[in-house]
Amino acid sequence: MTMPSTADPEMVLTGMYAAEAEYLAAGGPGEASFDVLAPFFAPNVELHQADALPYGGAWRGHKGMARFFLAMGQVWETFDMVEQEFLATGETAVVLTQVRARARATGRELSFPILQTITVKDGQITEVRPFYWDTQAIADACGGSAPTG
Repeated sequence: MTMPSTADPEMVLTGMYAAEAEYLAAGGPGEASFDVLAPFFAPNVELHQADALPYGGAWRGHKGMARFFLAMGQVWETFDMVEQEFLATGETAVVLTQVRARARATGRELSFPILQTITVKDGQITEVRPFYWDTQAIADACGGSAPTG
């Protein structure tokens, strides 16, 4: 997957989500190469996950993002983004995602929304901040913990 020739944030995000789907289809964390996703993220990208989650904390840089995807793969058997809506685009985009997921540790299935603010500068994602409605329900369903970034 190649980067769009424009720095349009919606195109960058659409491309990143398509690359993420390609990455997961190729086996995801531990199986597929993060290289398909790397061009969409700035070298100094920061992802801030809620501390209450098994993969909570700050994940920095391409290595941090690769470790984050590995941690997600350890926690979730499936993690499907079933519906996405771009609520705002620009340097800071706001994306509402409906997720359906199954936790590895418990086998429990959940459906939940995530609202993300995503900063895009010079055609790359520099910061991602997901917001969850109920981190406790997600943490309870996961039952275990994964290493943080």
